[in-house]
Amino acid sequence: MSTTFKKQLSDFINRVHDSITSTRGREIVLFLVFLLISYIFWLLLTLNNEVQEDLEVPITLTNVPDSVTLISDVPPSLKVSVRDKGSSLVRYSWGEVPTMKINWDNYRHSSGKFLLGTADLNARLRDYFGANSQIVTITPDSMRINYTTSPGRRVAVKVNADVRPALGWTVFGPVTANVDSVWLYSVDDLPHSLNSVETVPIVRSGLKDTTKFDARIEPIPGIRIIPDRIILTVPVEPLIARKQYVSVIGKNVPNDYTLITFPSKVEVSYLVPMSEFNSEPYVLKAYVDYNEARHARNGKLKVTMSLMPELYRNASMTPDSVEYIIEPKRAQ
Repeated sequence: MSTTFKKQLSDFINRVHDSITSTRGREIVLFLVFLLISYIFWLLLTLNNEVQEDLEVPITLTNVPDSVTLISDVPPSLKVSVRDKGSSLVRYSWGEVPTMKINWDNYRHSSGKFLLGTADLNARLRDYFGANSQIVTITPDSMRINYTTSPGRRVAVKVNADVRPALGWTVFGPVTANVDSVWLYSVDDLPHSLNSVETVPIVRSGLKDTTKFDARIEPIPGIRIIPDRIILTVPVEPLIARKQYVSVIGKNVPNDYTLITFPSKVEVSYLVPMSEFNSEPYVLKAYVDYNEARHARNGKLKVTMSLMPELYRNASMTPDSVEYIIEPKRAQ
């Protein structure tokens, strides 16, 4: 330890000691001691008094057979207002609230229902908090869960998505899901016409990269869907500029004439997805129409492009018209 640091530490300790031993310092220390004693007395009185606390009690079902599929959702917790001595409730207020376990076999009915009524739920909570506790309110005040042991039906998933890329990007490929089908379960027989489900509509715009979405399956009343959420992947790529030179071809030219254009090729510019930039270009064609020569002005013909592949975006052509001459073919 350096001499400078030792001196700074010694000076700090001396200043603290002087502050505490001064008249003002002793008054502050005495005040804090009385404040601590008052808090301890208040805490003891509070813990001995009867208080009412609002607590959230997590619950879980135990011993549920693998053959059982729950149709209704099980509430993750109960909101309970309980009255008891503060000393009895302090561990729930200040500590982690333990999970209340509910045995499936105790409340299962053969009619496809799990029923835990208000009276039974009150009794379970009194056992949970202690015999001297008073349960004031419970939300929900009972549990009714439909279930089935029948096998489910596997159906296809249809994606309902309207996704649009940002300017300069493109959705290149289909929107895919991590699963292509889900299982349906119901207490009653499933309709024969029910052979697919659909995601909740997803609308997104301005996408600048391949994006994943958490999509919920559109709920169907009285039917459990497993899984009820899927992951959608939208393939998004940047658009890259590419150019291609294309020969100009005359059409409707009489057999005994030749149509020559200047220039003989035009430059076609377009955008393609980045993954397609190094792929072999499609064969493009550019045309001028001999029949339009009679109406042509300034000795030029308009150039028309053949149909462009769908993945070629924002195509343009330079020049868009060409000069020409028409010559008779020489006799052989």
